Amino acid sequence: MNYILGVGLGIIGLSIIFALLYKKSVIDKKIEELKNMEDEQLKGQIKAKEIIKNAESEALIVKKDIELKAKEIAYQIKEEAEKEIKASKNEILQKELRITRKEENIDNKLEKIEQKTLELEKQEEVLEEKLQEIENLKLKEEEELEKISGLSKNEAKELLISKLKDSLTHETAMVIKDYEARLEETKEDMAKRIISTAIGKAASEYVVDSTVSVVNLPNDEMKGRIIGREGRNIRTIESLTGVDVIIDDTPEAVVLSSYDGVKREVARRAIDKLISDGRIHPGKIEELVNKARKEIEKDIIDTGEQAILEVGVQGLHPEIVKTLGKLKYRTSYGQNVLVHSIEVAKLCGVLAAELGCNVKLAKRAGLLHDIGKVLDHETESSHAIIGGEFLRKFGEKEEVINAVMAHHNEVEKKTVEAVLVQAADAVSASRPGSRRETLSAYLKRLASLEEIANSFKGVESSYAIQAGREMRIIVNPETISDDEAIIMAREMAKKIEDTMQYPGQIKVTILRETRATEYAR
Repeated sequence: MNYILGVGLGIIGLSIIFALLYKKSVIDKKIEELKNMEDEQLKGQIKAKEIIKNAESEALIVKKDIELKAKEIAYQIKEEAEKEIKASKNEILQKELRITRKEENIDNKLEKIEQKTLELEKQEEVLEEKLQEIENLKLKEEEELEKISGLSKNEAKELLISKLKDSLTHETAMVIKDYEARLEETKEDMAKRIISTAIGKAASEYVVDSTVSVVNLPNDEMKGRIIGREGRNIRTIESLTGVDVIIDDTPEAVVLSSYDGVKREVARRAIDKLISDGRIHPGKIEELVNKARKEIEKDIIDTGEQAILEVGVQGLHPEIVKTLGKLKYRTSYGQNVLVHSIEVAKLCGVLAAELGCNVKLAKRAGLLHDIGKVLDHETESSHAIIGGEFLRKFGEKEEVINAVMAHHNEVEKKTVEAVLVQAADAVSASRPGSRRETLSAYLKRLASLEEIANSFKGVESSYAIQAGREMRIIVNPETISDDEAIIMAREMAKKIEDTMQYPGQIKVTILRETRATEYAR
């Protein structure tokens, strides 16, 4: 309040000073005019005195008016300030009243809550008494039931669980049967359509290679020249190429044996060149072996580039292309691995297109899925893991690496394309004529299938038929029910999947039959 009053008085004082200064300037001007008047000097002085006197009177009047106005303004400011203070006090009083009422309400609610708490405690005591009565009644009823039924509580429980288990087994079997029936209606047709389309679009020749190469000779005399004096020529060939040169009674032929197809091809070309040249001695052998090795290296690169062009894959590291070309000289169960890889890539592309997946990624993974077979003799690990590590070294995509490493279930599949690579690999490997399987491996697979089947309780006999593509199992009808047979077939198929490696699929059929036989005499 004092601050506002001081500001008002300051404004009034400045106004008075401004008015006095203004009057003084007017008076000074008039005095100067009087001084300039020479003829009327005396008269001017008198007038000047009068003017000064009048100016002073006017100034006093103006001063009084200004003071009155300042007082009025100060009074108004004071009144407004007092009104604001009064309003603030009223508002504070109202807030205090509201707070007081709320506190009273809260106190009332707390009293009610305490009353309800006491009531609940009483009700809880009553409920506990009731629960105890119910428990006593339950024990009495159980004792009466045991007397009536002649069974103890545990015996009745076991009987109930047994009946419930039978019921659940039946319901589980029915659900599985219904689900499989509905699934069979669609999955077979869809899978056959997709796979047949893929195989039809990606059909390739039947290519079966072996681990030996035969070099034809112009005559049997050439065998002696290849052997050389005291066997020095043949030893040189074997040491430089790393293959076994077999010279037997086969007319006009030399057999080269090695699991490394590149080394075997180097030896074959070198011997062909030696026969054409006619000069066979250690120096010439070394020269022609080196020449053949350079030709093979160029051929490997050309083969790798041709493969990626055929499949339509781009952006591969030169070292990957070179390693891919070496697959031309690698076989698996007699199947050329490069031809198999190209076929898998094409199948993957078609399957991915049918399912709406990434076609380029599927082709890339399919082409590279067996690249580890070139390197598996250098490291003691599976070719899938070796291939994935090799591709990672040269910056290949993680999706491709996962598909390569997972195509034999050694790591978890992270993409749909990884599943397609595994499916395409199985199709390419299992089609008729694609691979050559030894008799011992075939018999071992059949024995493993029958061993898995016989490990299940209730199996009387088992037979692997259709070259191991189907299992027929006969079960004891008194031990195994129809519902349990359905569940057993599913569990047996799952165990075969988890414990065996095989191309294609294996069908599991369980036969349960009850016969009654009597003789009339």
